[in-house]
Amino acid sequence: MWLENIYEEHLSEAAFLWTQWEQELRGARSTLTEVAVREERLLAHLDALVIGGEPVAEALLKPALEGEDPGEVFTAAFASIAETPPAALETVLALLPVAPAPVLSALKRALELSGREGVESALVARLRGSEDVLVALALEVLAFRDAVPPGMALELLGHSDGRVAAAALRALGAAPRKVSSFDVVPWMSDPRPEVRWGAVELALLSGSRAAWNECRIEIETRGPALREALVFLALGGDDKDLERLLVLAGNEAVRADVLWALGFTGRVAAAETCLELTRQKPPVARLAGEAFSAITGLNLKGVYVEESEDTEEVALPPLEEEDLDADLNPKPEDSLPVPAPAAVMGWWQEARKDFSKDRRYLGGQLFSGATLMEALASGVMRRRSVHAIDLALRTQGGLQVRTFAFTKRQRAEVARAEAVRESLPGQPLVRLFRS
Repeated sequence: MWLENIYEEHLSEAAFLWTQWEQELRGARSTLTEVAVREERLLAHLDALVIGGEPVAEALLKPALEGEDPGEVFTAAFASIAETPPAALETVLALLPVAPAPVLSALKRALELSGREGVESALVARLRGSEDVLVALALEVLAFRDAVPPGMALELLGHSDGRVAAAALRALGAAPRKVSSFDVVPWMSDPRPEVRWGAVELALLSGSRAAWNECRIEIETRGPALREALVFLALGGDDKDLERLLVLAGNEAVRADVLWALGFTGRVAAAETCLELTRQKPPVARLAGEAFSAITGLNLKGVYVEESEDTEEVALPPLEEEDLDADLNPKPEDSLPVPAPAAVMGWWQEARKDFSKDRRYLGGQLFSGATLMEALASGVMRRRSVHAIDLALRTQGGLQVRTFAFTKRQRAEVARAEAVRESLPGQPLVRLFRS
């Protein structure tokens, strides 16, 4: 009995730590080093469950796998795949078409992160199946694992289900140089929004100028990929695109997404727009402060932070107006500091002379391959996914960092990119793209 209690504790701890780990991967204050600490504890509990063998799998993992708690489902799926025969993998795959969204997400993550041999071949076999949801998910997992057969991805572009076609485009984006002869431009006119945007992302990785205009259209029409389009134009657009973003910062309906993008422009005009918006109440002030800091390098702490940030009170809505289906989980931006506008403006008055309005900055330093790699190696997790996109665009997909993978893999991918940091182009992306 005491052994069973110990393994139950391993299951519970692993489920909790996985949930925390996933949040830290997107955290506004955590770094890769800090994530690795929690990850080490998570892996220790997972290893203990694997070592428990068949008795633990039968008594604990199987019931947890059939439950509805995402943390326990992930833990059970990951440990089952790692220890037991191929039948365990088949059991996990059989759950995918019927799993509710939170459980499906947990199962997907277990498949993405598993080091078990046989996962990739089992998923490739599913690419010819009749379950569209499973085909799309299999493509996405294989892309995460860099294991999509290019010929199969090209074949699935013609699939009638838009989710599958879009997943195929994203899978091609995981290794765009392997499909250099593929003409993605016609797919940017596909009537299915998810397919069209998947084509835009692939075209951007392939170095097509036509994709930039599609980003502008997405912003003008307030399309479903608005946030992503804003980020792409922030990373690589021209001066007119920067002006578009600055104007949009005045639109309350899209302001949060615009502020997120502005922090990646690295431009003085964006920093000063964000500085003005630090006068607003949270959450706008938090997002504006984050973007200003990302450009200028000011560390928002001490005198640059409102003392009352931890004691904010939010009025509850009347019961009849409360959204009972709202997601109450904390968001990464909730942990951002609230800037002290007067102090930040005082700092900027002194620091402004060291910045040129025509240059791009990252963390207060002139943007370069070196500063980009520094941000990927030691920057906050919340922003690293966009830095990884920047790296992928500058290398036309040749260097990619999976910012939601285990830290060992992330560090290996960063190390590969570090080897060419001095040769990474630092000029605006729009100048790098062919016609």
